[in-house]
Amino acid sequence: MRTRTKVLVGAGVAVLLVGGAAAWFGPGLYADRANRAAADAPTVAATGTAPGDPAALDGAWVVADGSFAGYRVHEVLRGEDVTVTGRTEEVSGSVTVSGGAVTAARVEVDVASVATDEPPRDAYFRGTVMQVGTYPSAAFELTEPVALTAGESAVTLPGELTIRGVGRDVEVDAEVVTTASGAQVVGSVPVEFADFGVAAPSLGFVRVDDTGAVEFSLELVRADGD
Repeated sequence: MRTRTKVLVGAGVAVLLVGGAAAWFGPGLYADRANRAAADAPTVAATGTAPGDPAALDGAWVVADGSFAGYRVHEVLRGEDVTVTGRTEEVSGSVTVSGGAVTAARVEVDVASVATDEPPRDAYFRGTVMQVGTYPSAAFELTEPVALTAGESAVTLPGELTIRGVGRDVEVDAEVVTTASGAQVVGSVPVEFADFGVAAPSLGFVRVDDTGAVEFSLELVRADGD
């Protein structure tokens, strides 16, 4: 049985506190500032619609401009809840649909370009946490075909998530819709730091949860341009 892994990609959230920002703003002000900077969870376009005939999506697709991926983590600073998100648009990949089913998919993310509102946090994330010099990208690859259902956008995508060179089986809860330019896939997968060999930072005055989430929104266009 597949186990739902839960995310490591957010350990860099502690570095800003090390730099003294919390002391400068105070816990409450820092929390308010950080929470305002956090990105909303990705959602499908308002004009997107569930596939009417999944077979109409048959063919090869590629990840296009407008796509993004990143992480969401929660930390507690002296009793204040803080949400931190990192994002990048440096995402590539391909998807194959055959007979109304997703039969192959691979998506890669340039980890070194994932950014938040605080460069010191990002430097810690890229260096200490993700070691991007050795592991510059993270990837998801579908491991089983998934049939699309007419009139339904919700889908579960089984696959392998690889972060910092460690691969883990995951099940990604996603939505698939058709759009004016092609298709969109939006989803999230829970991740646990320990599954990828990373301990969540804990500096006494700040504690990062052991779990977080990888989030993504993929804009897909047909590989042949049709």
